[in-house]
Amino acid sequence: MSASTKGTAKAARGADEVILGPTGRPYQGFATPPKLEGHGPARIIALCNQKGGVGKTTTTINLAAALAGYGRRVLAIDFDPQGALSAGLAIQPHDVPTIYDLLLDTKRDPREAVVHTRVEGLDVIPANIDLSAAEVHLVNEVARETILARVLRKIAPDYDVILVDCQPSLGLLTVNALTAAHGVLIPLECEFFALRGVALLIETIDKVRDRLNPAIELDGVLATMYDPRTLHSREVLERVVDAFGDDVLETVIGRTVKFPDASVSGMPITEFAPEHAAAQAYLRLARELVARGAVA
Repeated sequence: MSASTKGTAKAARGADEVILGPTGRPYQGFATPPKLEGHGPARIIALCNQKGGVGKTTTTINLAAALAGYGRRVLAIDFDPQGALSAGLAIQPHDVPTIYDLLLDTKRDPREAVVHTRVEGLDVIPANIDLSAAEVHLVNEVARETILARVLRKIAPDYDVILVDCQPSLGLLTVNALTAAHGVLIPLECEFFALRGVALLIETIDKVRDRLNPAIELDGVLATMYDPRTLHSREVLERVVDAFGDDVLETVIGRTVKFPDASVSGMPITEFAPEHAAAQAYLRLARELVARGAVA
């Protein structure tokens, strides 16, 4: 066989090969979602994980920006007293109405607390340290688990999707987010200790579904901080896929220093470094969620 024939045969075999993504499934690009003819009512998605540092806020910011880039009207709710989401979008959450004010006064119009960001189509309701007192104030309220749902019900018609960035705990605030949500997205760091706590979170979601919100769905488990160079990352991702199957999203978010750089700049990575692989990953995540029906 000549050298040219060998090359042709190799190319032919290559054309038939299936490219596998990090989750071990065939890699899909997911089509660019079509533009919407109208907007609202919003589907509410809670981003939850009781372990901190797994990428909840980073995912909320960048997924929100990616969806806005595809023509969706997005509202991000900062539901963490640390206010990282607000800071990550260069919002000063002091001396302005916050989600805490809306929880304490459910008759207040939530539109008063909406802050427009530099990303067209992306709005935020900020939070600050005052939110840490919410659980104490709400503990004696009637139907205290449904207060956030009552707040969001008033503003849902204005948006296509509402993303709730939960604090790293399974307390009353997180239960409020799960009770208000139609779906849950679980960012999961590709690290052993992050994997251990997911069973408890799934148990909490099941309890909320059974007692408070029968319609809640698991929209997916998102692997974050993935480093394909390390055996540990690859093994953890393999175990996640074994445990959750098709609930694991095909999009995987890699580890990169670009995320903290973007946060310092107060910009989503899709604006800060739009050609970077991390920005492309969040755009792909937005397309995947639309393809799965989690977002209109």
